[in-house]
Amino acid sequence: MTRICSESKAMTAISLFSGAGGLDVGFEQAGFKTIFANEFDHDAAEAWRLNRPNNSQVMVEGDINNHLEDLTGFKDVAIVFGGPPCQGFSVAGKMDPMDERSQLVWRFMDAVEIVRPKVFVMENVAALGLLAKWESVRRGIVERGSALGYDVSFRVHHTPDYGVPENRDRVIFIGIRNDVGSSDIFYKSLAEHTASPVTAREVILSAGRFGTKDNPQTCTANVSLAMHPVMRRSPYAGMLVNGAGRPIDLDGIAPTLPASMGGNKTPIVDEVALNDASVPNWFSTYHKALIDGTTTPETSKVPESIRRLTIKECAAIQTFPAEYKFSGRKTKQYKQIGNAVPCLFAKAVATAVRDSYLEV
Repeated sequence: MTRICSESKAMTAISLFSGAGGLDVGFEQAGFKTIFANEFDHDAAEAWRLNRPNNSQVMVEGDINNHLEDLTGFKDVAIVFGGPPCQGFSVAGKMDPMDERSQLVWRFMDAVEIVRPKVFVMENVAALGLLAKWESVRRGIVERGSALGYDVSFRVHHTPDYGVPENRDRVIFIGIRNDVGSSDIFYKSLAEHTASPVTAREVILSAGRFGTKDNPQTCTANVSLAMHPVMRRSPYAGMLVNGAGRPIDLDGIAPTLPASMGGNKTPIVDEVALNDASVPNWFSTYHKALIDGTTTPETSKVPESIRRLTIKECAAIQTFPAEYKFSGRKTKQYKQIGNAVPCLFAKAVATAVRDSYLEV
């Protein structure tokens, strides 16, 4: 049952490591009111402000280490949420435990100690929740939260299970203050918010016709065939082209969108197949011909219909509202989208928190 939430202390939130505001969108849609936000990156902080003109003043830009004292004045806050930078933990990065960004999970826990909210939610890459390499970090987060008086648990979530049309897994650490409840209630509530995602074709088309004012071309990186393709069973895996950007299976869901998009790491679309579901994706045809030995990279040519995803399309895949704005150079805007938590998943988490622990 949907609730209409009033703006009260019961629904106040502090947003840390806010980025452009993907988590924030979900919590706002669930009825939360942010009273303090912090982000280090200028363009991401500006994007956060652009989309919240009536609440832009709560965004404090800068290093969290310099702003922890700002939190001492906040009491009776319902939730502290955020996604500390994940590059130190990500399999796509160097996975360096000494990376300064890996230490920011502890600054998040420092904030929890200062504010003592009813609930805290910390999001990060799936690797932090799964790999043996990070077992001590997971244990440390749970032990620190327990020492502060919270029931802390974590699980890795497959975001398409909540309607996100993207193959993205994320770990959520959730802490419930002991006088408020236990974390098992949250998982029972979250299970009520599962949904099936639309196809990649549907979500990309929802962004508007490619090349128009509503959905302009924003990535002109060339798509060239790999002379030594890495073959997999699927034409949407392996490496048929140069660069890390891979073709999208339009009848499935999109691959995980990386923060490094904007160049040849931007996923690839067959424009003809996108607009006509009866037309085979060119990469499917090319992949089959390579397997059959009827073509080679030297004798094949990428058709003009092959292009990269636009900023608007990437934002739609990450389930940002259609009118959402990003800031800075195009590569910075792609980065803001790739770094974000899918808004639809964030809304499911926020709604489960609201319904489980808050009287509204």
